[in-house]
Amino acid sequence: MSHRSDVAIDPRSAQRPVPLSERIAAAVGSRSTPISQLLRLMADLDAQGGDDRLRRLLRMRIGAPLDA
Repeated sequence: MSHRSDVAIDPRSAQRPVPLSERIAAAVGSRSTPISQLLRLMADLDAQGGDDRLRRLLRMRIGAPLDA
């Protein structure tokens, strides 16, 4: 028979969602970020209406032409 601990989760200790701009900055700043993750971030950015500055950062990191 397994025993389970009933531990209440404190809502203040729950992690807050990381804003898209912070996720993009971290991904662009890391040379180990896979292209697939950068493309997912671009899709997320487009879904949120997009920020041209963030879009340019992602495109430079991915290697797409800026006028594409």
